[in-house]
Amino acid sequence: MQLFKDKSHLNTREAKAIYDSLSGKMYAVCLRYMGDRESAEDVLQDGFVTLFAKLESYSGEGSFEGWARKIFVNTALMSLRKKDALRDSADVEELRNMASDSPSVLQKIDYKELLKMIAALPAGFRTVFNMYVMEGYTHKEIAEELGISETTSRSQLQRARVLLQAKIKDRY
Repeated sequence: MQLFKDKSHLNTREAKAIYDSLSGKMYAVCLRYMGDRESAEDVLQDGFVTLFAKLESYSGEGSFEGWARKIFVNTALMSLRKKDALRDSADVEELRNMASDSPSVLQKIDYKELLKMIAALPAGFRTVFNMYVMEGYTHKEIAEELGISETTSRSQLQRARVLLQAKIKDRY
């Protein structure tokens, strides 16, 4: 499916059609990474600026939405890097004493409520959780993308899970 006739000369109607088709989904991605509306809106805007600037590099292979999603994830990650979101990393050894909860509680929780809990995680935990669980990155890819070690990535994910389990346990 061709979204536009000439990528080098995108007209206003075509740009609006792209924005309208992607803005809701990409805002959800930005909100998951940033954790608050204001930051998510900033990243959404920056993501669209990048998307339109790089439109000519879209090869037509794979889905346009998938290509765009990578731009928005990378824009969110750049923003989080600027904020030094992973400064509160933990060592894996510290996590051995933390208890885990039964996954059966997840059957009781509403999806929107779970997203709010994820958004409330500290930025480093939220970022790694989103990249690993929601986007399917490996720990190696996360480490390379964020400039951290694979051990730190695993630690951040584990701590995110422990915090989410504690929040769920408190609610239910």
